[in-house]
Amino acid sequence: MRLSNTGRWSLAALVVVAALIVAIWPRGDSDETGSRGYADSIGNSTVAPQERAPGDTPEALAGVRAEAALSACPTPTPGAVPAGPLAGIGLECLSDGGRIDVGAALAGKPALVNLWAYWCGPCARELPALQEYADRAGDALTVLTVHQDPKEGNALSALTEYGVHLPGVQDGAGKIAAAVGAPNVLPVTVLVRADGTVAGVLPVPFESADQIAAAVHEKLGVSA
Repeated sequence: MRLSNTGRWSLAALVVVAALIVAIWPRGDSDETGSRGYADSIGNSTVAPQERAPGDTPEALAGVRAEAALSACPTPTPGAVPAGPLAGIGLECLSDGGRIDVGAALAGKPALVNLWAYWCGPCARELPALQEYADRAGDALTVLTVHQDPKEGNALSALTEYGVHLPGVQDGAGKIAAAVGAPNVLPVTVLVRADGTVAGVLPVPFESADQIAAAVHEKLGVSA
């Protein structure tokens, strides 16, 4: 059977419409998201981020927490008043699972806050340098690491592997990064003045304690 010219045009129109439907039909992106790093996908996710993975219960973390042997989280300086963007942010301390108010814990002393994640290659190279710097700086300022992925157990295992025992908090929801306006990359170093104001947000990986010391001296005036 031969189609008339009108029939041919109708058939062609149907083909075009079908192609357009296929082109705009919604597609799941779970495979694409799974292949990217967390920092690449966090801004596009429609699911509210979790501070900690559900399986990372206190009981499940007890062994890796003990093995990591991290330093205790900082405590508030007597008389210091929390201020700035970190005031009121409550997070879990990696060393013991207790919660701290980050702004209150850092108030009254200059601080270096380091954002990292267990899967971040540059972070793995930077954290040992940060440990060396913190040992040099002593009480001149507070150094606090902030784990930016919900998998807290993986963070504790990574720190054990790196030989890093710095105090840290678990922040899979990215509260601190959002508060200081950190870019969606890792690692990021945030330098905080004693009054709680932010002196600098540095989205660059440091390769040595000397590099860290130079940046801290420039932004906070602390020598180490």
